[in-house]
Amino acid sequence: MTSATREPATSPPAGLRVTFDGRVHPAEEIAHGAAYELFSTAPQSGFVADLRPDAPYPFHRFVHASEVVDVQGALPTARAGDREAPLIMPVSRAVGWEEVHRRSQSASHRDDPLLAAIRRSATIRRGTRMIKVLSESQLAGYLRGWQPHGFCYREHDVAHLRTPADLALLRTDGGGVTDQTEAAYVLRWRAVGPGDYAVPVDPGLVGMPPRDRVGPPMSGTGFAPSGRHLIPEFVTADFVDLPLTANATLLAYTPDGAEVTLFSYQPEQRGWLRMVGSRWRHLLAAIPGVSPEQEYVSTGEAARSTRLIGTFQGHEHEAVADPPDEFRVLAMTRAARYPVESLTRRTTYATWRGAPVLVLLREAQWTRVRMCRPDAEAVARLGAQCFERGVYEVWAPTDELADVRVVDQPYG
Repeated sequence: MTSATREPATSPPAGLRVTFDGRVHPAEEIAHGAAYELFSTAPQSGFVADLRPDAPYPFHRFVHASEVVDVQGALPTARAGDREAPLIMPVSRAVGWEEVHRRSQSASHRDDPLLAAIRRSATIRRGTRMIKVLSESQLAGYLRGWQPHGFCYREHDVAHLRTPADLALLRTDGGGVTDQTEAAYVLRWRAVGPGDYAVPVDPGLVGMPPRDRVGPPMSGTGFAPSGRHLIPEFVTADFVDLPLTANATLLAYTPDGAEVTLFSYQPEQRGWLRMVGSRWRHLLAAIPGVSPEQEYVSTGEAARSTRLIGTFQGHEHEAVADPPDEFRVLAMTRAARYPVESLTRRTTYATWRGAPVLVLLREAQWTRVRMCRPDAEAVARLGAQCFERGVYEVWAPTDELADVRVVDQPYG
């Protein structure tokens, strides 16, 4: 079975035309109007040759919707709830785009009220599509049971970044791309609620010295480090793991901008269903320890540090979230998948050596913990290691943990 693919279809909808940089181009809508793929019959500035065998035009480029002046013609039908709030940037003759971007990249402007107003316009709601760019080894980790955590982004803000070179700036492992890079890997899921996410402006995290971090530093403005883009960053609240939502996907983006669906998450089986066909199977060959021919089902209950708990007729059940509208009891048989009456995210917290931590995994006399609010002094005190941008973990003696508690975060 192949879901190969690009999103959207393999040919532009008849009549869809986009005005960009003073010219009108045939186009395809991407991510429910967050971005567009523009086409051209002749070379133009910013356009590259489209070498895909099903390419409708010889040249193409990707642009964000905010760069487009006008859209005309028949748009693909999308639910109103799929369209996200755009990033609103009030500019003037005194403060234009270049100045706003310069401020977004400087720690000296982290208290700038203009930047704060722009950052507040990047909102997350129930059902917002979120992404996290992965390395090959991180993708393998998610196939074996990891849950979304750490730095992530609204798909709406980065939908125009479609190639490994473009997506490299969002990687959390400190890696980049080479001439041999065949794909960028991405995890995409839907948000259950805005309370699961925070803006990475904590002074301790912002002030982390180079020796104690992986990847680029945080400016404290809430925007990703970039020489060209204005991209609002998010982290999961307290760097907590978030339960995977139904139909979360693991994707690959190729150098020509094709989107390939590799796996789709099926919560009842706690497994990743392989979607990719033979045409794209080679993209899995570079993943360490992953067979291109199999699917992956989690067998480790302890590996899931966070669970969704729902109530039905006064009793608690493990639950499944399929935002924005469906929240149900986790059950193998369809008849038992009752809609839950309330929903919470259940996580275990503790304190170790004076620092708040998340309890990830218990093994005999040792417990794996992740720091909730890392700073240079606490990282040194705990001996924690940075495994990806902002994420610090360490094994702690179980009997040294204090104030161990289970915390339920309700969703409204």
